[in-house]
Amino acid sequence: MTKGAQRQGRRFACGSICFRIGFALIFALLVLSLHGAEKAYAIENYPFIPPVNANLPHGTRALVDANMMTYDSRTKVATARGAVHVKYGPYTLDASYVEVDQKTGLFKADGQITITEPNGNVLLADSLAMRNHFRDGILNHIKMLLTNRATITATHLQRVHGTTWIYTKAHYTACYDCKTRHGDPVWEIVANKVTHDTVGHNLYYDEPRLHIGGATVAGLPYLAMPDPSVTRRSGFLLPDFQFQNVFGAGIETPYFWAISPSTDLTFRPVWTTQQGVVGDVELRHAFEDGTMSVRGMGVHQFTDKPYPDNDTWRGAVETKGRFHEGQDWTWGWDGTFQTDRSFLNSYGLDGRSYAVNDVYATRIADQDYFSAQFLNFGAMDTTVNPDTLPYAMPFITGQTIMRDTPLGGQLDFSYNAYSIHRTTDWVPPFTVTPNADSVVQGTDQTRATAELNWHKQFYSTAGTVITPFANLRGDFITASNVPDPTAPIPTDPSAVKSTTFARVLPELGVDARYPFVANTSFGQSIISPVFQIVSAANEGDTSAFGNEDAITMQYDHTSMFLADRFTGLDRYEGGTRADLGVTYSLFGRNGGFIRASAGQSVHLAGQNSFVDGSGLADDESDFVGAVVFQPWNEFSLSYEARVKDDFSAFARQEASASLSFDRISASLSYLNFEAAPAYGLVTPTQQVGGDAKIGLNDGWSFFGGMTYDIQNSILTRKVAGFEYDCRCMNVKLYYSGTEDASTHAVDNRVILSVEFATLGKTGLRAGF
Repeated sequence: MTKGAQRQGRRFACGSICFRIGFALIFALLVLSLHGAEKAYAIENYPFIPPVNANLPHGTRALVDANMMTYDSRTKVATARGAVHVKYGPYTLDASYVEVDQKTGLFKADGQITITEPNGNVLLADSLAMRNHFRDGILNHIKMLLTNRATITATHLQRVHGTTWIYTKAHYTACYDCKTRHGDPVWEIVANKVTHDTVGHNLYYDEPRLHIGGATVAGLPYLAMPDPSVTRRSGFLLPDFQFQNVFGAGIETPYFWAISPSTDLTFRPVWTTQQGVVGDVELRHAFEDGTMSVRGMGVHQFTDKPYPDNDTWRGAVETKGRFHEGQDWTWGWDGTFQTDRSFLNSYGLDGRSYAVNDVYATRIADQDYFSAQFLNFGAMDTTVNPDTLPYAMPFITGQTIMRDTPLGGQLDFSYNAYSIHRTTDWVPPFTVTPNADSVVQGTDQTRATAELNWHKQFYSTAGTVITPFANLRGDFITASNVPDPTAPIPTDPSAVKSTTFARVLPELGVDARYPFVANTSFGQSIISPVFQIVSAANEGDTSAFGNEDAITMQYDHTSMFLADRFTGLDRYEGGTRADLGVTYSLFGRNGGFIRASAGQSVHLAGQNSFVDGSGLADDESDFVGAVVFQPWNEFSLSYEARVKDDFSAFARQEASASLSFDRISASLSYLNFEAAPAYGLVTPTQQVGGDAKIGLNDGWSFFGGMTYDIQNSILTRKVAGFEYDCRCMNVKLYYSGTEDASTHAVDNRVILSVEFATLGKTGLRAGF
């Protein structure tokens, strides 16, 4: 044999040194993906997968395949040529030429180098040369494809002392397939030099610049930040810009402080031109079994503004907790407390009209459910009277399902209890003058309810489905200061009632359905007549206790066959009734369909618990019906209505249409509801609304929408703007305006938001 013994197509082992470059190289090349997994707002859900720790055992052998391999025993240089494939543990390297000098420890590769990491990251390079057991070396013309679809390119990558990587002329972008007409990424970050300290996990940028469409739009002389392996580290976050009438112009400069692995603090001060600094601090802490947070906001106003309850010092505290106990129990709390009703709204910190403050515990185990809450409702809007908002101490609900019963079928045991109190002494907390058709509520009320429900389905050979059911309900109720809606002067102390009583309410019923199926050349149709008869004990006199949880009422095709059509337990549907209806479905072979239903309820005997506005107050109820027509996936129509039993008028109507094509999507809706004061709808409602989006060129689109209140002749909602949307970047600039139909309070905003995939989101909000 000669010194340069040649072997063709043979597999050989070249030792662990041959590919130790794997884990260090791949890990280091994640440099520019910018840390902050908790703070990133990725547009697409392509996760960044951290590198696998590849400290393989000493002596791990690298397996090599090549078209031709040589070894010079004199110089101790091994070479591989052709289609070279090296596998070292979970890593692979492909190249056209590989050379290993065992004397000097020099490892060289050339020709379309591809290094693949087990987590999916891929590195491309023209050439590489590593020495000193891979502590030092250089790679030329690299390109890194990360698992989050981000890309890194650089002309040179140098490793120094085994811990530092230096990139020359580095480019980073998450625009995998979003390019301009000239072939540039929609956005990228460019730096003359990037230094990666793998021990301290830090990145240092010299002259980083943000390019959009190939043009420089922002730059810094220097930037330091954690590398992608750091998920939590103290530092500044992206700023946000705002404008509000109450404080003028402002800039939010958030700072994240990682106090410990389980505790952090976020400062979000807003530096304003008219009110100084608006403080905003949030503390979060993680326990083994849950998390909790406390957020405090406040301001010392420099100038007074015409807001009710206004003061020099204004502030609020929000807190929440979520905890788990074992497999079944969860418990926690939510709380919002502020110095005045308008602080959070006026400073744009929280847009709710009222806050739900509660402490709760919930258990879900197999067929059992239990929930207990202590509730308090707080006003967060000057249009809401705090005296009308109650607190519940406590509110309890639960259910147990038993499927194997002596009678067969399913037996449910459910229970519900609350104790509600208001701060007023005796004056009824109405926002409107009470009368016989208004919602009745007192200052204090306690109710406990327990129910047993049984049902079982029977199927005949002809296809009929018969479901008998039986319910047994018991109530205990005590109420104080409930106004008499029929009194001439409802605010007179003598016009209120108080009561304590108990009752038992049995119910029996049967539901029968007989579907007819027909197959045709264009699809399958199913028509099913439905008949139901229900007989229950009369509800009795309800004038002495209030209605807290059954205020809303929507009798339509979805609720027609419920055993009790009230939405809560403070009211009960008694008497004997028959429900008759029909459902129809047509399923086309092209995927389109039609669904329709219609029916009516007839009160036969006993007390009718419903009043005007429900659609069920007469012996013969209103007719209800609905139809949905979707001939193909891109277009649909729906309509539902409730019509007086003599067809003299519509009580409720809702219609909607939607379409979606290549560049156009739109929706249109119309609703018309008559007033139902006894069920929370004091005035009639009639409005029309629509939204549309039109795609323009190169990812741009125009969108807009509006809602017009026909009853009050005002636009209650309007929005219009432009959007640029690509998988790596989203930009929105739009105007949004609202007007309250009853108070005529107006809120107008101009909003600019810019979001970069893997980097984050910033924007500008102006309210006036």
